Amino acid sequence: MPKGEPRVEMLSLEEAAEAAKKIGLPEVFAPLSVFRVLLRDPELGGAVAGLLQRLLAGHHLDGRLRELIILRIGWVTGSVYEWTQHWRVARTMGMDEALLLGVRDWHDCAEFGPAERAVLAATDETLEQGAISDATWRECEAALPSPEARVELVLAIGNWRLFSSLLQSLKVPLEEGVVAWPPDGAVPPAAG
Repeated sequence: MPKGEPRVEMLSLEEAAEAAKKIGLPEVFAPLSVFRVLLRDPELGGAVAGLLQRLLAGHHLDGRLRELIILRIGWVTGSVYEWTQHWRVARTMGMDEALLLGVRDWHDCAEFGPAERAVLAATDETLEQGAISDATWRECEAALPSPEARVELVLAIGNWRLFSSLLQSLKVPLEEGVVAWPPDGAVPPAAG
């Protein structure tokens, strides 16, 4: 959990549902803590939700790869909310726990093939250097043959990096009753 109290008071569940309804945001988003904060400005919350919905639809980038990227960002940045929510999303998609835990130290995870390794390397480089190196880009080109998938890759990394910063800077709490850092409660050094 982010240390300390949330920096921006969340809307009540009812207020968030009403704000979401006014802008046509699917009601599934309204009870999420992050949207209970973002919907304080419904126009901004709707704009953020639009990109999020588009990326979650996974038109070009495989959803499995997207979730590995998000979990990696959550782990490296110490974003408890991001890790926890997307652990749940990935498990709902049927992804194996061992594979998901592999993002913690993906270099040593034998379960990852070239596509997983390429997108995880791209994620790490973006987090560390702000961009994907030429060598890793060539690996991404081989793993993701369509230019649209590669653009979506870059947008996915940037979007969930943005969410990590947002969640941590605003100290957005997990929803009530949600267990942090599943399945074993291990916490990355960045969250310590």
